[in-house]
Amino acid sequence: MNEVYEFLKNCGVYYLATVEGDQPRVRPFGTVDIFEDRLYIQMGKVKKVSKQIEANPKVEICAFKEGKWLRLSGELVRDERVEAKKHMLDAYPQLRGMYDENDDNTEVLYFKNAKADFCSFTEPGKTVTF
Repeated sequence: MNEVYEFLKNCGVYYLATVEGDQPRVRPFGTVDIFEDRLYIQMGKVKKVSKQIEANPKVEICAFKEGKWLRLSGELVRDERVEAKKHMLDAYPQLRGMYDENDDNTEVLYFKNAKADFCSFTEPGKTVTF
């Protein structure tokens, strides 16, 4: 899991895929955090992506950097605890203009049943689960 975190953090931007009915939806994200030995992302509850995850928590992330890429799939689980939200926002203080751990919009979600495939055209692939 730490290797996945480091890869996503170093990429800066990754792409999160969800579904809306039978339509795939993909958008850029940038938040990633480890809290209590779980890999978290963050978003606003008012966004369509949040509603899509509520309807179907299975997601996939794709990130690319320096000829290597990562595909991370799993289920996202909401964590409503203020401590988890605060930890994320402390890691990304620039988001505090839009989000606060005590508001009704901020949400953090962690991966469950995660599978990460590290890929490259020049190196053998690697899979990790957590």
